[in-house]
Amino acid sequence: MAVKTLTIDEQLISAREGETLLEAARDAGIPIPTLCYLEGVSTVGACRLCLVAVEGSHKLLPACVTAVEEGMVVQTQTERLQAYRRMIVELLFAEGNHICAVCVSNGHCELQDLAVEMGVDHVDLAYQCPDRSVDISHDRFGLDHNRCVLCTRCIRVCDQLEGAHTWDMAGRGHNSRIVSDLNQPWGSASSCTSCGKCVNACPTGALFYRGSTVGEMQHDRDQLSFIATARQRHQWVRNPQEAP
Repeated sequence: MAVKTLTIDEQLISAREGETLLEAARDAGIPIPTLCYLEGVSTVGACRLCLVAVEGSHKLLPACVTAVEEGMVVQTQTERLQAYRRMIVELLFAEGNHICAVCVSNGHCELQDLAVEMGVDHVDLAYQCPDRSVDISHDRFGLDHNRCVLCTRCIRVCDQLEGAHTWDMAGRGHNSRIVSDLNQPWGSASSCTSCGKCVNACPTGALFYRGSTVGEMQHDRDQLSFIATARQRHQWVRNPQEAP
């Protein structure tokens, strides 16, 4: 496999052909913030938190979907990038109803961690305070649209790891939201296998285990990584020559 040599934050690194800038940077110990990215499933470049500056490009590029190229010179921590990332985090807080003090994922939330990392202790934007519902029709899980950041992790995990495709996106712009089985209540979604993968994939408190109280909702990312790796290596595919 061909090897590409590039420079990220003045550090000369090598990456495999076909790798993304995000993968190459993380392999080299260079942190790039993400929210919609989840290892083991497809990338969509939705949150734009992983934007980086590439020499020769007139626009910022999302590191999670940009392939490495020979001789690339990349910057990940410029003042411009930091300002963009802070603005994105503030927009997410202003657009939804994120009350950390009463959230089931308080202390275990990736959006909260990003806010702390970027020093977002207040939001300068006007809060939208949307009127959103909470779906607790499922026996085991709940969905709080107020805390959803539309990262689509749940959609991709359900489709690509579980194979159920219970979740999808409906609406446009400000009215966008995730829906189950053509906008049925989650508890009525016949395609749902109740596996919980979507709950573990959620970066915030939007998807949660019923009965969880403030700060109790934790996510088991290792479970998803294990499943994704096993599927990639075909570890669960039986040899057709073996007896049933």
